[in-house]
Amino acid sequence: MEGSPSPGEDTPCGLSVRRTPRSPPSSQPEPQGGDAMAPVLPALLCLGLSVGLRTQVQAGTLPKPTIWAEPGSVVPWGSPVTIWCRGTLGALEFRLDKEGTSVLWDRQKPLEPRDKAKFSIHYLGQDHAGSYQCYHSTPTGWSEPSDPLQLVVTRSYGKPSLSALPSPVVTSGGNVTLQCASRQGFNRFLLTKEGEDESSRTLDGQRTPDGQTQALFPVGPVTPGHEWMFRCYGFNRDTPRVWSAPSDPLELLVPGLSGKPSLLTPQGPVVTSGQNLTLQCRSDVGYTRFALSKDWGQDLPQRPARRPQGGLAQADFPLGPVGTVHRGWYRCYGGHGLSSEWSAPSDPLELLVAGEEPAGRLRDSPSLSVRPGPSVAPGENVTLLCQSGNRTDTFLLSKEGATHRPLRLRSQDQDGRYQAEFFLSPVTSAHGGTYRCYRSLSTDPYLLSQPSEPLALVVSDYTVQNLIRMGLAASVLLLLGVLLCEARHDHGGALDAARS
Repeated sequence: MEGSPSPGEDTPCGLSVRRTPRSPPSSQPEPQGGDAMAPVLPALLCLGLSVGLRTQVQAGTLPKPTIWAEPGSVVPWGSPVTIWCRGTLGALEFRLDKEGTSVLWDRQKPLEPRDKAKFSIHYLGQDHAGSYQCYHSTPTGWSEPSDPLQLVVTRSYGKPSLSALPSPVVTSGGNVTLQCASRQGFNRFLLTKEGEDESSRTLDGQRTPDGQTQALFPVGPVTPGHEWMFRCYGFNRDTPRVWSAPSDPLELLVPGLSGKPSLLTPQGPVVTSGQNLTLQCRSDVGYTRFALSKDWGQDLPQRPARRPQGGLAQADFPLGPVGTVHRGWYRCYGGHGLSSEWSAPSDPLELLVAGEEPAGRLRDSPSLSVRPGPSVAPGENVTLLCQSGNRTDTFLLSKEGATHRPLRLRSQDQDGRYQAEFFLSPVTSAHGGTYRCYRSLSTDPYLLSQPSEPLALVVSDYTVQNLIRMGLAASVLLLLGVLLCEARHDHGGALDAARS
């Protein structure tokens, strides 16, 4: 970087031009001493030329240059950045000015084809943050300053959190509030939207009861066909161009009307705490990506689609070892490329987590019994009784291998024991299988107790079994008769041979 320009330079006519430190030079004649009558004609000609050039610059015939930064105008602390200034062909010099400084920031000779120059900063620090303008000279004079370039420095610590209230899934035409919050004590927050001016939305920070500061940004109406990707930053008023690191990106999802995918879990709707869980989103529509949403979650994880079988598009969402945070309702959506238009939501999938309860209120397992017995005939009435000696609000009955939601019944207090009776009537062969029951409390209906011992229900059709038994007996008798006839025939043949 260089200091201020020299106080005066000679023009082609020999006149002196004086420049101020922060303004582009102009061709202004200074009074000449001595006898000016002898060279009056050349002086008048040069004066006219000088005034004409100054008038051209002031009239804007020399366009102002363009200024930009690479890799961008928001740069992490310590990173290199290059400020470019582009003007007209044949420029003689480019100069860079920073707001708030009393001297010229830098000057550079133009690069071929002599229409631009670059100003390099190898290690960006807080002192480099600010507003920059550039201008350039040609044989006819100096340009007007460029539009301002706001150079922002971001720090690598203290990134805020960004969330959508009430949910990042927004119906078309709806509104949403984006909450940017931090524990760093920032008193200003800025929200950026992909593809828009990064300084378009700033709000003062407000204190929250838990000691954070936050800003609530209203967004909407939200419609398909646009990219709704946001980040936010925190900063302080006294350093408005020194920001925090950016928050994690938040994308709003706008469901459409195209074919809804299917969401399922191979483990079934009831999973045990600590068990590894994967949710699968599938569709016969050619989606290229899928997104997963949770009823009260803020994350919208996305996965590219793959085609494992039969032309179905599918994405797997591994949730890892299951804990209490995973309980609740899930939906998934399909999308095409980078378009912001998404499919209609899948049918909701309820995920129940058994076996983890911090306060121990669901530590005990219930018991499960069956009346009239574990082996019944089709058409009979069967009752599965789930009981517990501990307070229970709801009992759930789950069948092994079933993909549908477990049956739910409110518990009844019977002489100090809580119980629920699940009636299966009349039973069919489809009711056969292994059953378990669980307890839950109304304060957290998605969190279940440990399961009861498994109970195997066998549905046997005795009429069919008796017919089968009779058929087998008849077959045995027929076989014995055939064998007897053959034996008699063989015996008669032997007697005839003996007589001969």
